[in-house]
Amino acid sequence: MATTVAVVLAGGVGARMGAGRPKQLIEVGGRPILAHAIAAFDAHPGIDEVLVVMAAGHLREAAAIAAPFRKTSGVVEGGDTRTASTVAALRRLDGRPDDVRVLFHDAARPFVDAPVIDRVLAALDGHDAVAVGVPSPDTIVVVEDGLVASMPPRETMSRFQTPQGFRLGTVRKAYELALADPALRATDDCGIVHRYLPDVPIRVVAGSERNLKVTQPLDAIVAEHLATLAAEDRT
Repeated sequence: MATTVAVVLAGGVGARMGAGRPKQLIEVGGRPILAHAIAAFDAHPGIDEVLVVMAAGHLREAAAIAAPFRKTSGVVEGGDTRTASTVAALRRLDGRPDDVRVLFHDAARPFVDAPVIDRVLAALDGHDAVAVGVPSPDTIVVVEDGLVASMPPRETMSRFQTPQGFRLGTVRKAYELALADPALRATDDCGIVHRYLPDVPIRVVAGSERNLKVTQPLDAIVAEHLATLAAEDRT
C-alpha cells in the first residue's frame, strides 16, 4: 500500500485572534491547539507519518510540541500564505512516488476526528482529490457592488473543512501549474486542483460541526468547551 502522510499546516500567525502569537500555540483543554491536531493523525492507524509546517520564528516551539508524537517526521518552515506553506510541504516530499497519499490539514482545526479521516482515506481509494464539507445552514448569496447578483440554491452549498486528501502526483502537478500563473489566488488546496486540473474530479465527503477552525477569539471559547466535552467522553 502507498504511504500516507498527514501535513499539519501551522504556517499562519493568527492575526485575527489578537493573541500576539500564532493561534496554533494557544492552549485549549490544557494543551496547544497544534498538539490536538497532530495527535488526531498520530493516533490514526491509516496515517504513516505526520509533517508539521510552522510559521517562521516558531519552529523550536512547534518541534517541542511535535516531539512526543512518534509519527512526526519533521517540522519545516512555512511561508507567508497558505499556498506557500503547502509548497514548503511539497518540497519536503519531493522525490516521493506519485501514488503517495497526502492529507493537508489546518492546525487551527484541533478537533478533527477519526471518522472524518476515515472517510477521506476511503475516498482516496477511488479518487485523486478529496474534500471535506458540511452543508451550509445559511443562504449564500453572490454580491457585486453591494447588490445581490445571484442566490445559488442552499442545498448545493457546502462549507469546506480539512483535511483535504490527494495523490501526491496530482497535487504536485496542480501546484506546478499554479506557481507558473502570475494571477494565482487560492485559499485551499482543492481550489488549486479545481482551477489548474479541471478534469480531475474532487470527491466531497462529510465533515463534522466539531471540526471547527479557531480564527476569532470567540472560536477559542467554543474550542475550550469542546475540549471539556471530549475529556468528559473519555472518562
